[in-house]
Amino acid sequence: MNALHPGASGDEVKKLQTQLAAVGFPPGKTDGEFGPSTEAALLAFQHSTGLLADGVAGPRTLAALGLADSDALPSAIPQASVAKVCVMFPNTPRANIEKNLPFVLDSLLSAALQDKPMVLMALATIRAETESFLPVTEGQSRYNTSPGGQPYDLYDRRADLGNTQAGDGAKYCGRGFIQLTGKTNYRQHGLAIGEPLLEQPERANEPAIAAALLASFIKAKERQIKEALMTGDLRWARKLVNGGSHGLERFEDCWRRGMGVLTGAGS
Repeated sequence: MNALHPGASGDEVKKLQTQLAAVGFPPGKTDGEFGPSTEAALLAFQHSTGLLADGVAGPRTLAALGLADSDALPSAIPQASVAKVCVMFPNTPRANIEKNLPFVLDSLLSAALQDKPMVLMALATIRAETESFLPVTEGQSRYNTSPGGQPYDLYDRRADLGNTQAGDGAKYCGRGFIQLTGKTNYRQHGLAIGEPLLEQPERANEPAIAAALLASFIKAKERQIKEALMTGDLRWARKLVNGGSHGLERFEDCWRRGMGVLTGAGS
């Protein structure tokens, strides 16, 4: 069964209405018209089962209702060609995209983040964090290094990052495509991707590992990110990853360009 949106009609909508009623969320008439009552019943079902409450009967909702064999989301990966990503990164050397895009797309696919919003989220995050499309180490600034102090010493005892002692700031400074920062994140996402990053934090800049960390970080916030994107709140989506609005202009520009070039991708 294909995804069903409000305004749809036909036998598949009837099946949806029948199944909603069967699981305790009656939509009113079983008339094959996806109107406000069907949308309200569907939203109630989605809230009840912990699904993204977007009022759309997509693969995950249909699978939860027993109306689809797979909950896999439509993939935008085939659409994300080097040429199209170059449009999203107008100031980036093409060679960098050619080299590193395959690592990013493979990691997104492995993390089941192949749908258009998550592909765009990942690419826009890279544009905001490291427009070069290269995994990089965070630069020193007044936000991480005290006047005349050791590099990254303002991170040394940042409890919110899991840092506790002198040297932690430099050891666990921002790296990769996502600018992974702090001992807690290195531990959590290193375990998630099966790499000993607490002991070897510099490996977060290896392209394959940097891509896996990007996917891991976004996956951990997938539900919240999708809720922000569902309302068009790009600022909040960016904050969920960055903690602030650093690079927001680049993030928004990349997102809008991506919406234009990934026109045939699933959403």
